[in-house]
Amino acid sequence: MTDPIRLSKRVAELAGCSRADAECYIENGWVRVDGQVVEAPQHSVTNERVELDPAAVLDAPEPATVLLHKPAGFDAIAGLQPAAALVAPATRWEGDASGVRLLQRHFVRLTPLVPLDAQASGLMVLTQDGRVWRRLTEDAAQIEQEFVVEVSGEIAPYGLRRLNHGLRYKGRELAPCKVSWQNEIRLRFALKDVQPGQIQDMCAQVGLQVVAMRRLRIGKVSLAKMPAGQWRYLPVGERF
Repeated sequence: MTDPIRLSKRVAELAGCSRADAECYIENGWVRVDGQVVEAPQHSVTNERVELDPAAVLDAPEPATVLLHKPAGFDAIAGLQPAAALVAPATRWEGDASGVRLLQRHFVRLTPLVPLDAQASGLMVLTQDGRVWRRLTEDAAQIEQEFVVEVSGEIAPYGLRRLNHGLRYKGRELAPCKVSWQNEIRLRFALKDVQPGQIQDMCAQVGLQVVAMRRLRIGKVSLAKMPAGQWRYLPVGERF
């Protein structure tokens, strides 16, 4: 039996490259051991079949940004039932057309952004990318979000007009937004700088109770047809 050696040493011998380059290949998901991708350079191998993908490049992959369809009942930013726990290889949406290769490193240090009420469902963003973090925090007040809200009750006179402009929340006057009926029980909200609990409070001020709420869009990025509990990558070129 061959004595165990580090995978990075085996790849360096196989590819005729430096140990540093071998570690880069491994960490970027280009190396398989007996058919399985291994991303740990320190992984020990003996007689296993080690293969370097013919398409392997040394360029470091971009930090990942994940778009999750958060189900109702999960906490978006903090809480006992974090939605981030739903992001796993097995829950990647089969319709993901981003072209991003799935790597285990993409599931480490994902920061959830853009608050969403626990009882609401819909689009949620988690990222490793500082550029995305800055865009969705520093420019949050300028990015429009779209919701569809199922309501019950009878709307007050001029209620729709007041939803569009004229309400206050937590002592501040709300900026004009776009609210319209989608059907007899659903309202469409398009608004900026939305705060947790704000839409429920706006509806209550005009005699309506929120039954269910789903976020469809953040800026230019939409939920599309992705099922609840599944996620996709934000591809290069798609901007909020």
